[in-house]
Amino acid sequence: MPDQPPSRRELRREQTAAEILRAARHLLAEDGPTALTLRATAREVGMTAPGVCRYFPDHRALVQAVVTDLYRDLAAGLEAARDARPDAPTADRFTAAARALRHWALGHRSEFTLLFGKPVPDAGTAPEDPAHDAGWRFGQVFVGLLEQLWREGAIPAEPATGTVPAWWSQFDDLREHLTEDLPLPVLHRFVQAWTRLYGLIALEVFGHLDFAMADPEPLFEENLGQLVDLLAPDR
Repeated sequence: MPDQPPSRRELRREQTAAEILRAARHLLAEDGPTALTLRATAREVGMTAPGVCRYFPDHRALVQAVVTDLYRDLAAGLEAARDARPDAPTADRFTAAARALRHWALGHRSEFTLLFGKPVPDAGTAPEDPAHDAGWRFGQVFVGLLEQLWREGAIPAEPATGTVPAWWSQFDDLREHLTEDLPLPVLHRFVQAWTRLYGLIALEVFGHLDFAMADPEPLFEENLGQLVDLLAPDR
């Protein structure tokens, strides 16, 4: 039998949950992560806090829903940037996704803070968290490009030092998410590149480059080129 359409009651519940989620995202955007409380969200939608709890049982559930929604939106934007020129070299598509991440972060500073600054403990994306899959969809944008660069032979399989440090075994958890069995030196290059990309964006978002420059974009572009060279020197 075909699936039954949702009842009017179910539709109303979905609509109310969506309204609460929009209100929570509005509070986040306007007042930052610390404003994201059940009570404040309830006021925003004209409900009581216990009323909101019928849809989101506690603060963690609400924050996880917001984090999931944000990661989905962010991932969709990065995917669009990555795929805008599907025939472009993979390194150029990586660059396009990196620029899109910076653009989103500068236009959504509170949202960036919630996702990447982790100012509240309920915003995690560990495997046991409801937001895990959405967070990994975001991560897969860059990891998928990493795997493509590896398939193209753009990333050396050998460590620059000739030896594999013992601490690289920490990358085993990352390996579980990959479709390719990438060598540890490849993962090391990726983590180095991601650290620089995130660090550059975070410094700009949080105003820690203001002491030196009014426009950090040239610095970002210079470092973006360098980190792509670091990631895929053989492209």
